[in-house]
Amino acid sequence: MLAACSENGSDTSAYGPDPKLPAPQRGVLPSMEIAEPTAWGDQKPAVPKGFTVTAIATGLKIPRQTLVLPNGDILVAEGRGGNAAKLKPKDVIAGYIKAQGNTKVKGGNRLTLLRDANGDGVYELNTVFAENLNAPYGLAYANNKLYVANQDELVSFDYQDNQTRASGAPTSIAKLPSQINHHWTKAMTISPDGRFLYVGIGSNSNITERGMEAEVDRAMVWQIDSKTGAYKPYATGLRNPTAMAIQPETGQLWTVVNERDELGPDLVPDYLTSVREGGFYGWPYSYWGQNVDTRVKPQDPNKVAAAIKPDYSLGSHVAALGLDFSKPSMGENFTNGVFIGEHGSWNRAKPVGYKVIFVPFVNGRPSGEPVDFVTGFRDAAGKTRGRPVGVTVDPRGALIVADDLANTVWRVVRVP
Repeated sequence: MLAACSENGSDTSAYGPDPKLPAPQRGVLPSMEIAEPTAWGDQKPAVPKGFTVTAIATGLKIPRQTLVLPNGDILVAEGRGGNAAKLKPKDVIAGYIKAQGNTKVKGGNRLTLLRDANGDGVYELNTVFAENLNAPYGLAYANNKLYVANQDELVSFDYQDNQTRASGAPTSIAKLPSQINHHWTKAMTISPDGRFLYVGIGSNSNITERGMEAEVDRAMVWQIDSKTGAYKPYATGLRNPTAMAIQPETGQLWTVVNERDELGPDLVPDYLTSVREGGFYGWPYSYWGQNVDTRVKPQDPNKVAAAIKPDYSLGSHVAALGLDFSKPSMGENFTNGVFIGEHGSWNRAKPVGYKVIFVPFVNGRPSGEPVDFVTGFRDAAGKTRGRPVGVTVDPRGALIVADDLANTVWRVVRVP
């Protein structure tokens, strides 16, 4: 019945800088497809020839994002946030559908530290670094400080190499918008000198259903002074920036954004884009540049005219939640570009996402088709064994992938 309310959508997504956008489709309910969780058992994700994948931590409590520390230890942020009330009957139905495809484990509200002391690929130490946090998500490190973006607050911990436990309570740097928290995740990265933190703050609705008052300081990236906590909007009109990274060669900030729903299975593309200081990216008034969303009242033609078109479409509803730039240690075919974790769709009859992709770069920009890098999280029968979230490149030559359905951290390395 749900699928009959709109078209099923294409089998493939429109990628790249100039995706062909179909006409909007409106219906009572979008098509919805439950991700049917099942255990990995003796199976594991698929990776390209010349690579191997290993589970380095299992039994976690909803791993979201990871951070590789200077000594090679891995920090894992675990938790689940959000407290937005359902506005309409369709929200109740959608919430039920989405919940069926998520883990039933309670979020850990903690940071777990993983250590491979002898470099053999086995992370023999798995210990809680910090606990009693509030849905931690974004992680960053600089100048002997660990930064954690909880759903309500940016905090820091003092850190020394080889430390396995936080030496004290976290220090508050800045409060983050947390009322309602329709989009609760607070993605984060840090400038190379450690001076500024960039925090992504998602909207409080799909398309302003709660009114613009609920969107104050939201749908944007904040720039926060790491010492004083002073902050300002860095870029706006970004519906839900879920992961961010600094391009090493240029210092340019990039993000992946989850776009709006209920315009059909092939609208609106989630995207990868560079983030211009002072830039406006369309939400809520328009999408993919100047494509007006007529649901928004009143409109703002000046805002629409100023909207920046994103750099690269990832396809609609893939739910990109992870982003990191590659390094030469990942091999010749994956040296220059970004890895993106796609959590996977729930509102398409033909699911998309559920994988980690690599988007190649040329001259500092995305160029060419994306390459599937870690797949097999969902099979043709709809059985879903995992859902990738954060991705982090270990400089020693590995991709770390957080899987918040299987509560596992995967490590992908080149075969010697």
